[in-house]
Amino acid sequence: MTIAALPYLLLGLVAGLGIGLAFGAARNARLRQALAVKEAELGNRAAVEKERERALELATERLSGVFGQLASQQFQSHSETFLKLARESLSVQNERAKGDLAAREQAIDNLVKPIREALVRAERQMQELDKARRETHGSISAQLEALATSQQALSAETRNLVNALRRPEVRGQWGEITLRRLVELAGMVEHCDFVSQSHQPTETGAIRPDMVIRLPEGRELVVDVKTPLDAYLEATEAPGDAERRAALERHATIVAGRVRELASKSYWSQFERSPEFVILFIPGDQFLSAALAQKPDLLDEALRQNIILATPTSLVALLKAVAYGWQQTALTENAAEIRGLAVELYDRLTKFVGHLGSVGKSLSDSVRAYNATVGSLERRVLPSARRFTDLGVQPREPMPALKAIDDAMRDASGDAPDPTADDTRNDTGAP
Repeated sequence: MTIAALPYLLLGLVAGLGIGLAFGAARNARLRQALAVKEAELGNRAAVEKERERALELATERLSGVFGQLASQQFQSHSETFLKLARESLSVQNERAKGDLAAREQAIDNLVKPIREALVRAERQMQELDKARRETHGSISAQLEALATSQQALSAETRNLVNALRRPEVRGQWGEITLRRLVELAGMVEHCDFVSQSHQPTETGAIRPDMVIRLPEGRELVVDVKTPLDAYLEATEAPGDAERRAALERHATIVAGRVRELASKSYWSQFERSPEFVILFIPGDQFLSAALAQKPDLLDEALRQNIILATPTSLVALLKAVAYGWQQTALTENAAEIRGLAVELYDRLTKFVGHLGSVGKSLSDSVRAYNATVGSLERRVLPSARRFTDLGVQPREPMPALKAIDDAMRDASGDAPDPTADDTRNDTGAP
């Protein structure tokens, strides 16, 4: 495009613009006219619409009244129907609920019944337990009272016993009684196994051991009882450790003195068949233990003096060993006697078997003689007697048949049959 053509272009644009404005103004005039017509139409339509709205409102009011009345009638009818149905349904539900309630009550009762019974049993058991507890409490109270009473009596008796044991003669009797009980417990009966209070004369006078135990093969064992309790009882009643220790040392010294005293008697030299030692019996393990606690070498010192210290425990073991020795001796003697009786019984059985053989031989001869007699009777006598019946004799009883003895006699030394049995059967043959 050139500069010379530019004015023409602008002129064309201005002309086009003017033409467009003219067409626009004419169109606007037509539009205003059409708008005025439309507005008039719209005014008429508005009046019509108002009439319509007024008619509609009247119709609506009438319809509302009619529909309200119909709705009220219908609601009343439906309400009555609903209430009737509700009453019927409620009645059915009530009947059903009553049945269900009875079933549930029965089911609950079945479930609760075992629990109720268990509770009743538990309550009964609790009552019984409470009764038993009260009875047991009363019994225990009575037993405790009896125990307290017996404890008091025991304390009194213990004090009396302690006071009695302080007397030498009572201590000696207690030791001898304990020794005798131990001997009886071990099976060493007095009349056969031990001798108590045996006197043995000596050059210095008669000595008397408390017990002499007889051993197998004529041996003897001397036992002497010592009961040194004064210092021991003082130790048990001592208020302090120093006094108790001093009393126990004095107790050990007294026991050692009893050992020396017994060793000086030399019982083994007075009893010829006694071993060279003597048993010193102390009737209580605690007495010897207390002395050994203060003098540990007391046992060795006693053994050097040919004295054996014994307490109930060790003496019972020793007596059991002696009783076992007597049992073995008795078994040996019984075995020798049994052997002699066996030899004598065998000799007697030998003679008896000989006599029995003679009896058997005599029986065999008797059997043969019997069979021969029966055979002779059958062959020679009975045939003639039977002819009487053929001749018309009517006997009162039929004649019994005699049978031969077929059992063979046996030899006394075995089961072999008698060789003469066949001959006997031949003698009893039929005629």
